[in-house]
Amino acid sequence: MRKIILSGLLLAFFMTTACKDKVADNAATEQLAPAETLVITHQLGTTEVVKNPKKVVLLSYGIIDSFDKLSIKIAGLPKANLPGYLSKYAEDDSIVDIGNLMDPNFEKINELGPDLIVISARQSKLYDELSKIAPTIYLDIDKDDYLGSFEKNARQLGVLFDKEAEVEKDLAAINTKIANIKTITEKSDKTGLIVLINEGRYSAYGKGSRFGIIHDVFGVKPADQNIEVATHGQSVSNEFIQKINPDYLFVIDRGAAIKKNELNKEAFSNALIERTKAYKTDKIIFLSPDVWYLSGGGLESVSMMVDEIERAIQ
Repeated sequence: MRKIILSGLLLAFFMTTACKDKVADNAATEQLAPAETLVITHQLGTTEVVKNPKKVVLLSYGIIDSFDKLSIKIAGLPKANLPGYLSKYAEDDSIVDIGNLMDPNFEKINELGPDLIVISARQSKLYDELSKIAPTIYLDIDKDDYLGSFEKNARQLGVLFDKEAEVEKDLAAINTKIANIKTITEKSDKTGLIVLINEGRYSAYGKGSRFGIIHDVFGVKPADQNIEVATHGQSVSNEFIQKINPDYLFVIDRGAAIKKNELNKEAFSNALIERTKAYKTDKIIFLSPDVWYLSGGGLESVSMMVDEIERAIQ
């Protein structure tokens, strides 16, 4: 009887030990198993990125707002001059402040040890240097294909972070709104002019420009078909605006964007502006500078841009 009991105890001991060894072996195998990676092709190169990276540094307000919309954690971002709708990140102590968009703090980024860095056009010259710290990808808007490049960037984030369903839902909502806008603009002969104000100087933007989404995607007819496509727009005057005489005058106030003097309709207007159809019909539209000048190209900002233009043309 004692032999039987002893044999049973020994068998239970060996079985327990074997199970523990198996669990340990499985855990070791999981630790040794290579993480799934994706190869992302972008304008500046091809980058291999670990799927679902844990520590991500973002140097694009548009991408920050896409992360915000998708509830993806951010490890580091530039907290200086954040757009108002993203201001909550400035107060979040769990997120490292890496300086500003144009001059990020390389030391802080390196100390953070990110798994991924995402940049925009403002940091394109820093791509090689940042790539030495961590895999770096360039996600920005192509002004020649605003909507297409925006959707591509959003879908790349969806695949990278297993958020495909959320991305497609957001894109569908945005495209439905755009379709509604185009049903209005296609039937209308009203024209629009986009003007950036910078310390009293005016720059006009037309089709194919950084703000050309108003014409190229939303279908608002340009008041002038020949506006020069340039990074800083075409320098124009009050006389030009009065002569072009747009039905809609879309104004982007750079001073408000960088927290300097903010204009309103009264401060902007003068004898020449008051002769325009836009003034007479109360269609001088001050677009949100945080969205149009600082940000844009993200799931939140593009949705906000769509809503502003939809309200403007009603």
